Amino acid sequence: MDMGNLGIFDNTILSTLQEMLDISEEVEKQLNTPYHVYVRDAKAMARTLADVKEYPNTYQFIIDMPGIKPSEVKVQLEDDNVLVVSGEKRREKEKDEKEGVEYLKMERRVGKFMRKFALPENANTEAIKAVCRDGVLTVTVEKLPPLEPKKPKTIRVQVA
Repeated sequence: MDMGNLGIFDNTILSTLQEMLDISEEVEKQLNTPYHVYVRDAKAMARTLADVKEYPNTYQFIIDMPGIKPSEVKVQLEDDNVLVVSGEKRREKEKDEKEGVEYLKMERRVGKFMRKFALPENANTEAIKAVCRDGVLTVTVEKLPPLEPKKPKTIRVQVA
């Protein structure tokens, strides 16, 4: 429920509260304890929503990335079976300061984003493609061909 529309709270108060709850990047860098790193990563993962599709020959991971340049997105493979999509969306602070811009309202998300996907055993980790088009990142992972069932090995019995 948006309290700002009820007239109970002034929008400036809500904006101030939101700013207080969001830790600045400088403070966050100083808090590099395992706990804080975990919380930062958990926040980044919660902000990054994805659709996962399975096709007969591929898996597809689809993530909305509005306003993020493809050069700002990292797609990596960790531990041979974990697909990691990460990056950071920043505001153009320097440009805004030079132009004398003052934000009256900030609702679009900025900051780090990350998502990890455990790949199935039949994922071909040598055939991963990532394409960003119209603000949507699509990562395609091909499937390995199904394994042929092992045929029983016949051992010749010799006469002694």
